[in-house]
Amino acid sequence: MEPSRTSQIVALMRAELDRPSTSLGDPEAQRKLCSGMRPARAALRWSGITARTRFFDEQVLMAVATGLDQIVICGAGYDDRALRFRAPGVRFFELDQATTQADKARRLRKMGANMDNLTLIPVDFRQDDTTKLLYDSGHSASQHTLFVCEGLLAYLDQGAISRLLIGLRSIASPRSTLAASLALRRQREDLSQTVSTVNARRLTGRTEPWVTILSASEYARLLGRSGWDVGSTTEGGSNSSRLMLVTARPTIPRR
Repeated sequence: MEPSRTSQIVALMRAELDRPSTSLGDPEAQRKLCSGMRPARAALRWSGITARTRFFDEQVLMAVATGLDQIVICGAGYDDRALRFRAPGVRFFELDQATTQADKARRLRKMGANMDNLTLIPVDFRQDDTTKLLYDSGHSASQHTLFVCEGLLAYLDQGAISRLLIGLRSIASPRSTLAASLALRRQREDLSQTVSTVNARRLTGRTEPWVTILSASEYARLLGRSGWDVGSTTEGGSNSSRLMLVTARPTIPRR
């Protein structure tokens, strides 16, 4: 299996954006991570990547500013935030498929990156116990965490999404936050037809297909059943690839 081409394309697009960084962070980290990657065709640039990147950058910066100790990035790909937003006492855990993680580790070594605050965890979200992998890697359920699922959940079926979100909830302290991007369809659209249409228009639709594209209300129910209370939601993207950006907090059991 090759490293994720979709993750590379997203990283290449991010490398062209004007983005913030912390005082200890490396504002050139994304460009360095992308060194030698095969360029993406200009026609494939997705307008939603700018808004999506800005949203998750803001979530990470807010987590750092408010004292969250841990940031877990599920489906990290070539995410540069552990380097760009380095801050004292903040530890990043990145999870993705083994081949992508191995390639990223090689690139980090080549650029001489300081990885003291970063742990790379190979994972198959369809089969592996994510919570055990995080525990074994040093994540603490008693410390506040920002859980990031950017561009991941569309690739998983609803059962795998539910298992992942329930697992993250089980290790989330009360002040923890989930931030996720969701592939969105209109309420009356047929799911299978929508998935087929969207994948036909994506460069990697055959090799890395989207599986789950739900309505806003369906996502709210899925998150609720998985132990998360939806806070803010923002919708955007094109007609053929609509996007919802969500934040949620752990559900507090009623007494």
